[in-house]
Amino acid sequence: MLSRRVKLRSLFVPLYFLASSFAQTAREPDQVPALSIRVSTRLVILDAVVTDKQGRPVPGLQASDFMVAEKGKPQKISVFTPPTEAAAKPQAPALPPGVYSNRPEYRTSGSSPTVILLDAANTSLPDQSLARFQMVRWVLDEYRPGDRVAIFSLTNGLSVLSDFTDDPSVLLDVLRQFVEQKPPLTAAPAAPDAPALIGGAASQSAMLLTRQFANFHSAELQFVINHRADITISAMQSLVRILGGLPGRKNVIWLTSSFPFSLVPEEATGLDASGSRWTSAELGRIGGSGGFQNGLDPGQQRLYADKVRDIAARFANSQVAIYPVDVTGLDPRGSRDFQRQETMKEIADETGGQAFVNQNDIQRGVEMAFSDRAASYTLGYYPADKKWDGGYRKISVKVNRQGVEVRHRPGYFALDPATENQKKTERELGDALEDRISATQIAFDATVSRVEGGKTRCQFLIDGSSLTARDAGSGRQLDLDFAVVTFAPDGKILTNQRMKLAKVLPLDTYEQLLKKGLTVHLDVDIPPGKNLAWLAVRDNYSGNIGTLQATLGQ
Repeated sequence: MLSRRVKLRSLFVPLYFLASSFAQTAREPDQVPALSIRVSTRLVILDAVVTDKQGRPVPGLQASDFMVAEKGKPQKISVFTPPTEAAAKPQAPALPPGVYSNRPEYRTSGSSPTVILLDAANTSLPDQSLARFQMVRWVLDEYRPGDRVAIFSLTNGLSVLSDFTDDPSVLLDVLRQFVEQKPPLTAAPAAPDAPALIGGAASQSAMLLTRQFANFHSAELQFVINHRADITISAMQSLVRILGGLPGRKNVIWLTSSFPFSLVPEEATGLDASGSRWTSAELGRIGGSGGFQNGLDPGQQRLYADKVRDIAARFANSQVAIYPVDVTGLDPRGSRDFQRQETMKEIADETGGQAFVNQNDIQRGVEMAFSDRAASYTLGYYPADKKWDGGYRKISVKVNRQGVEVRHRPGYFALDPATENQKKTERELGDALEDRISATQIAFDATVSRVEGGKTRCQFLIDGSSLTARDAGSGRQLDLDFAVVTFAPDGKILTNQRMKLAKVLPLDTYEQLLKKGLTVHLDVDIPPGKNLAWLAVRDNYSGNIGTLQATLGQ
């Protein structure tokens, strides 16, 4: 884990644009239609899965076949990508020696990427074993050539067991070697034994002792619930950072027994008496029967409401769809089981996925997620409502075709990341580095080399289409944070340096940035040796982050 108590140093930021061969590795702008223009307005992206009544994909639709409305008002479709254009692309050329990259073509060059997530934080050991067995069966029986799949696990944090691969033998090896993990603090503490019934004055003492035991048990149980929520929210944030910059729809097949909260409660309708945008009913739904089976305490409800709203907005912006697969199978447990499965359905609906519950054949749920890729159309529009006040905006999508069904996320929270404070910005950069896998929301290349004075120069070449700019009258303003953290072979932190770039660029200079990219460098004092460097950049207007790993001393 990275120390966040390291004093940050203010550094001079040289800013220039490259015309060298290094710049030639930048992503071509036309690979992401209309996304390179990110000034003063926001592009809302959503995936619409269109099938017939039998669940088969409906091909051949055009942008003119779709009608999108936000809060009941029609919106103009500015971006349209049919499923055929989201197919596999040629493998990217090899990077020049000494150049590192987190750009999408170097993460997954095949078809739309899919993550299988084995959730040990919210799943019992027997259910984990069943999930692993079913995934082995899926690879053996259902895997199709060209599928790009990664396997993640969740215990006390998110871990990558296998990065994206189209080699089924790699997937089989990882699944067969996966050892079921004891859920961290997920089991409810055992209820204390009540004292024997006695009479007289001793009876009052016994009743008081029983009450004290009950309060302790309740506090311990609440700690368990909060811990599960923290782990799951952190994992969702990591998934958005890791997958958000990959083009197209990304499916996360989440094998679990339950979620500790629902992603989106009822629509926020305004401020309540306390000044919160969340009504009492909404807060209760997050922490009550619609979310945690035992509920959040009142003091934590508002804290988690804000976190849930934030992660829901991030999923909406990144085209990440969650497919919860209930690994308990056919195991009816009355209303408690119903509430657990309803939470899975709510999370799936809000992200545009599907929930697979109350079935014994888990691999069918996995196959369902893969089949949706062939039916997924990407739609984008610039909302007419430019007020980003944090409210929830409902979306409707209709298709001008008889006998079809359309599935999409029902809305999004209109949050403005630029209003976040600097403390949160620094924390998010640290969290991204702790993922220990590249964040892809901001695409960039990097070189690391020795310069005069014994320093190491870490040079960023950032894809201009990844950045967001604000209108500044005669120019465009950028607001970026950079970090370089280096590690010794034993994992000890050697350096932790950060800097901020807040600069207004003339319009012609900004146009050059979009075409050739932005280059920034940090000079860092790093001891000689075979060390490891993590480079990170955060766009403070969008909240997006990019990271990559570079080796030193080789």
